[in-house]
Amino acid sequence: MVENEKIKERPNLSVLALVSFLASFMVARIFTTLSPNTVLISEGYHIHHYWYGLIILAIGGWLGISYENERINRVAAILFGAGGGIIGDEVGLLLTSEYWTGITFTFLTIFLAFASILILLFRFSRIILNEFSQFFRSQTSLYLGVFLTTISVAFILETNDIAVMIASIVLTMIGLTIILLYFIHRFRTRKK
Repeated sequence: MVENEKIKERPNLSVLALVSFLASFMVARIFTTLSPNTVLISEGYHIHHYWYGLIILAIGGWLGISYENERINRVAAILFGAGGGIIGDEVGLLLTSEYWTGITFTFLTIFLAFASILILLFRFSRIILNEFSQFFRSQTSLYLGVFLTTISVAFILETNDIAVMIASIVLTMIGLTIILLYFIHRFRTRKK
């Protein structure tokens, strides 16, 4: 019940910023698709809309760190997300000097997946930590650690590909860490 009260007291600004990001990205993309010749040129300078995005993002960030007010925090989150979406629309242009490149949609997909995962992790961090805590107390963690370590070592020994070796070494270290955490927990519970 306490967790639900905290959710009511504090707005979920990250979701608001993410929705604002996505909406402004889509509006910018639709506008540019329907009006590709609408360009602001001043004294020989071609002003891209990512400059407006930077200004909006800065205003949202400034409001967010300057005031402790729920309404202003919501406005700041919307501005921050909208500015980010406008900048995100021109990622392809910024990286390749071509607006209509596929890298923009790749960026959008990766960004949305990453941001959504972070929002879920922060929103449910207590539940996730509790689940991991229970997992490391069970023998399942020992079995997973042994499995990861065994399989990873086999791949290290079987390949000359540096990427596979690095990934296998990382997985071996994770497996050994899981095994170590399991035995540390077992040792501590026996002491008590």
